[in-house]
Amino acid sequence: MITTDTTCDLPDDYLKQHDITILPLYYSMNGTVYGEDNKLEPEEFYRIMRSGAMPNTMAVNPDTARQIFTDLLDQGYDIIHIAFSSALSGSYSVSATAARELCDERPGAKITVIDSLCASLGEGLLIHKAVQMKENGNTFDEVVEWIENNKLNLCHLFTVDDLHHLHRGGRVSKATAVIGTLINVKPVLHVNNEGRLIPLNNVRGRKKALISLVDQMEVRIKDYNGKNDIIFISHGDCFEDAQFVANLVKERFGIKENLIHFVSPTIGAHSGPGTVALFFMGKER
Repeated sequence: MITTDTTCDLPDDYLKQHDITILPLYYSMNGTVYGEDNKLEPEEFYRIMRSGAMPNTMAVNPDTARQIFTDLLDQGYDIIHIAFSSALSGSYSVSATAARELCDERPGAKITVIDSLCASLGEGLLIHKAVQMKENGNTFDEVVEWIENNKLNLCHLFTVDDLHHLHRGGRVSKATAVIGTLINVKPVLHVNNEGRLIPLNNVRGRKKALISLVDQMEVRIKDYNGKNDIIFISHGDCFEDAQFVANLVKERFGIKENLIHFVSPTIGAHSGPGTVALFFMGKER
């Protein structure tokens, strides 16, 4: 059984089709806590953010993680849990602790918790690769080994529309956010080998920022020995911009297959409306 976190940003129908269990992360907005059973649709979440509300996020609940793992073990499953980057959340630590305790208590239990060092549909694409291996008959250990050996080839490139959200999360200074907004600077960032969000460069204007994502992709796939038969793109309620990037990737590299979906509220709380993120396999991050 493959499990993961809300932050993988995979669509619900994909999760159901491939029998993937989710450990929920929570967020609060305007005094209400949202999570496993109480959810906002992404469009509504971003509408509220655009109105000025600032959400706060929370990691996986330890009791919830333990209960979900317990239920799956009771059903006879071995578990591979692919967790949100430990550099961005405490959820990996929570899941790893729950798994270790259960394996100590239950001889024969098999739970491997992997720090993906990924976020959003970068985490989702890593899961997709694991699902393909599982469904093609690879063993538990083969899937784990592949993920550990290839997760640093999972490239994340993204841009945001409003620097103030990155400032709230400590990613840019207040002065950078104010001045950048005034002169229409759009940052391009990536996730590094430690799983942290790191600025790459700044460009003037939204369209140039979107094109820069694909320019940066070209650099990373140039000497990559593997294959990209699909790309994943997540967005903060700006589907047209995500589709623009997908079309540009198709024109430049001939990659036709893609999965486009929303940045989940848990991550969108920090990146904001208008985020566009591109994910693929490359030589290095």
